[in-house]
Amino acid sequence: MEESKGKVRLRTKDMVETALLIALVFVSTAFINIRLPFLSNGGLVHLGTVMLFIAAIVFGKEKGAIAGAVGMAIFDLSSGWALWAPFTFVVRGVMGYMLGSIAWSKKRDGNSLCLDIVGIILSGAWMIFGYYITEGILYGNWITPVASMPGNLTQIIVGLILALPISKILKRYAKYI
Repeated sequence: MEESKGKVRLRTKDMVETALLIALVFVSTAFINIRLPFLSNGGLVHLGTVMLFIAAIVFGKEKGAIAGAVGMAIFDLSSGWALWAPFTFVVRGVMGYMLGSIAWSKKRDGNSLCLDIVGIILSGAWMIFGYYITEGILYGNWITPVASMPGNLTQIIVGLILALPISKILKRYAKYI
């Protein structure tokens, strides 16, 4: 995004990239997932988190936030979990923004493995906290949400393991995009 006299101007390229990232997050969430039978609340581990991490590391905080928030909220709306959609929008949006802010801090532009790892860990902690609060509100119970934490942690670990090398490869070629 370009700044023009203090105003942010959204370019067509930015809109197309953001739309593609939203689609990739949605598809990775909807079609590349594993239901966890040991979770009583029907939780799942999906690769949407991997795509959110990649979006934030490669493209920055705004695109990471929008891709995560919109892509996963659309998944919730289209898969029978509509009640979750507003919460997912906020939790995943903040998660993408947080990771992108950390990964792109100190003028590193997502090129620091250390900052990327710190960003994933901190944004992952936010996700666990955010979904704990969400489940507490939705279920009216503050004990039941604890059962989702292992699945959320698994999702973050899988995301970290897969997103970091993929992001590094994409960052190498991002200048050609």
